[in-house]
Amino acid sequence: MKNIKQKHMSDSFYLGLLLALVGGFLDAYTYVLRGKVFANAQTGNIVLLGLAIADGKIGHALSYLIPILSFILGIILSDMVEKNYKENNRLHWRQITILVELFVLLIVGFIPLGDLNMLANVLISFVCSIQVESFRRMNHLAYASTMCTGNLRSGTEQLYKYILIKDVEARNKFLQYYTVIFLFIIGAIVGMEFSKYLGAQAIWLCCVMLAIIFLLMIEKDKEWET
Repeated sequence: MKNIKQKHMSDSFYLGLLLALVGGFLDAYTYVLRGKVFANAQTGNIVLLGLAIADGKIGHALSYLIPILSFILGIILSDMVEKNYKENNRLHWRQITILVELFVLLIVGFIPLGDLNMLANVLISFVCSIQVESFRRMNHLAYASTMCTGNLRSGTEQLYKYILIKDVEARNKFLQYYTVIFLFIIGAIVGMEFSKYLGAQAIWLCCVMLAIIFLLMIEKDKEWET
């Protein structure tokens, strides 16, 4: 007997691609304009935090600790929104997180380049943590829209499985993972070009994409079979 479940638009493949575009754009934006840093993933900040502590540069270590704490706060906020609004029939809880992202990035566009780059990067880290925590599945697959390491690992596993036993499902999964990576790269290219010409306000293009994502999520849940 087939098991019937429901799938919301926020879990769709196409929404995952749009989110990957946003993720790539944000990485390029922070690297090109905000001090050549990557605000999406915190591995680098954690390593640099450890190195700064080892060198006795406690004050310098704080500059890496702050975005890490901002990332943690975003995770907590996302989980709080899910817990309190999951049963909301008027607005999907992930739409609320998208609105938070949009509002914060709107603020970032007003922050001047230069001395306040740390503040901008902290806010972008906050946004990325909300996004990566809120959108963890795409078309039944676990994935991340703001970083590529896990997607590359999962996609390559499925590619090897397809090569080994010609599993069609594995082929479809590998194509989805690699398409997300490709869209992340496209987002980075677009982010770099817009950052060059628009400066700090380039990030408002992400606000436009997030607004589109918000509107797409108005679509009702769909049934799918397992």
